Parts: sequence; C-alpha cells; structure tokens
Amino acid sequence: MKLKNTLGVVIGSLIAASSLNALAQGQGAVEIEGFAKKEFFDSARDFDNNGNLFGASVGYFLTDDVELRLGYDEVHNARSDDGRNIKGSNTALDALYHFNAPGDTLRPYVSAGFSDQSIGQNGNGGRNGSTFANLGGGAKMYFTENFYARAGVEAQYNIDQGDTEWAPSVGIGLNFGGGSKPAAPAAEPVADVCSDSDNDGVCDNVDKCPDTPANTTVDADGCPAVAEVVRVELDVKFDFDKAQVKEESYGDIKNLADFMNQYPQTATTVEGHTDSVGTDAYNQKLSERRANAVRDVLVNQYSVGAERVNSVGYGESRPVADNASEAGRAVNRRVEAEVEAQAK
Repeated sequence: MKLKNTLGVVIGSLIAASSLNALAQGQGAVEIEGFAKKEFFDSARDFDNNGNLFGASVGYFLTDDVELRLGYDEVHNARSDDGRNIKGSNTALDALYHFNAPGDTLRPYVSAGFSDQSIGQNGNGGRNGSTFANLGGGAKMYFTENFYARAGVEAQYNIDQGDTEWAPSVGIGLNFGGGSKPAAPAAEPVADVCSDSDNDGVCDNVDKCPDTPANTTVDADGCPAVAEVVRVELDVKFDFDKAQVKEESYGDIKNLADFMNQYPQTATTVEGHTDSVGTDAYNQKLSERRANAVRDVLVNQYSVGAERVNSVGYGESRPVADNASEAGRAVNRRVEAEVEAQAK
C-alpha cells in the first residue's frame, strides 16, 4: 500500500468520525489514529540508517479500560549500504490497558501484542518476513472528549531472529461511539399553578363544589367538610338526702369544665335527680340543690362562665334504675350534664 493511500484512508476516517454526534469514551468506543514512528533497527540488519514509519490504527474498547487495536504502517527512509531505499510494512494487533477513568484528560497505558513485518534486506532484492512480540507503554492526552494526542514507545522482540528493535511513536486520533458520561439530573418540573376560583385550596379541575363560601372548611373534593361532633358527659352521684358534691366527683366535673373552656361557644344544663324516698316536693327541692351544687363547682372553682351553665331539678320523676332496691336508689341520686361541640 502506498503511503499516500494509507494517509488518505486515515484522513478520510478521521473526517468521517468527526462528523458523528455520539462521541464518547469508555466501553464500546472506537478510536481511529494516525501515527508516526522512528524505528531503531537491530544492528544485524546492517542498514545505513534507521527508518521512519507512518501508519494508522483502529481500536475498540472491550471495557472502559481495555482496548484491542489493529495497526498498519509502512517503512520509509531506511537505506541499505549501497544507498538503495528499503521498503517494508508492519501489521500489528495489540491490547492496551488504560489507567485513570474515561473522560480524564490524561490516560497512561501499557500495551502488549504481536506484529508481522515484511521488509527489504540489505545487499539483495529479497524481503525478510518476521513475527514480533510487542511490549510498550505511553499516554494519551484528551484535548476534548473525542480528540486526543498520544506518545509512547514499543520494544519489538523478533521471535524468528532473536533480536530486539525499538520504536518511539506519536499520534493523533478521534474517539467516538462509546458509553456516554452519566446524564445530568433532569431538572425538577415546575408544578403548574392551578386555578382556584373560590379560594378554598382545591383546584377548579377537581373541585366538586366550585362556589364554596369564603372561610368554609372543605374536604379533598372542595365540598364543605362534615364537622366531627365531640361530646363530654357528666354523672355525679350523691349520698342519701345530701346535696354536697363528694371529693371523688371533682375530677369528672373538672373534665367537663376543661372541655367547655376548650370550646367557649358551648353551654350546658346541669340536671339534678333523686331517688323515690320522701315526698315529691321535698325531692324536687333536693334535686335543685344538687344541680346548683355542681353548677357552683363549674363556675366558681373551674372558671366556666355563669351564663353558660344552667341548672334544673327533676326530683324523682326521671329514674334510671329501680327504686325498689338500695342499689337502684343509689344510681338515681345523681346530677347529669352533657356538652357537644364541633371538633377543631
């Protein structure tokens, strides 16, 4: 192959590669390189001077670090002792292991492989064919993600003749088609601001009650929320013929007072009751005294507004147990109250 043809192939490949958009490094990448070598021939060849080699290579990255490279070059400027131009060519298959990571500016490497050489000989018109074992190293500098320059050196051991030759080299190349760098995280989508014509916090497109009055608590559908009702009940027991609140009942009365203070819009009626022992008139008065006793505790000890607490006595007219037994009568001697409110 003529040098100009070789360079034409290399230049054409570089131009074609540079037109690709998917340029990246790493596993699956392809590198196309044009290079020049200075071949230091073994003295056994008896050449008048060393040669210059020009060629090209194509490599494929099996992993992010390991590249398999096929190269071809031609020998120029080597001279026999009679001044005749020595021509030759080399075909090489090498594996390269790269250090650092894809995308780094500098990637040193080591290489090993084999090459086949066909070259003219000194003193006759014949050609010498030899197989070489290659061992080398160098570094690639990536000026962009896909464009790099390389410098390295190889030791070439002639398996057939037992001698060693050296070849420092430089090259430029393109890298394309490999695994892309991790994509930048996608920007969080900006949430659309929904239309809310009645200002209830529910977007119009899901609002099932679009004309909710202002300051109305709504549910997820934008409709007025059903308020939860909470209730506290009071049941205070009294001794026979007594209207004095027993110490053990103060805690229950305080619970009712705390509830009413938590919900200041509430009010209650304290209802007094007696058992059936005694006259109706006496029991009526006794039930009223019992109701007033509980009301006084709510108002005077637990600070419930007097206007919020009414009291009434029902005498013995509303029993909840059988007055024929002492146990039943004890249950009927009572004061009851209850308060309801909508939960906050």
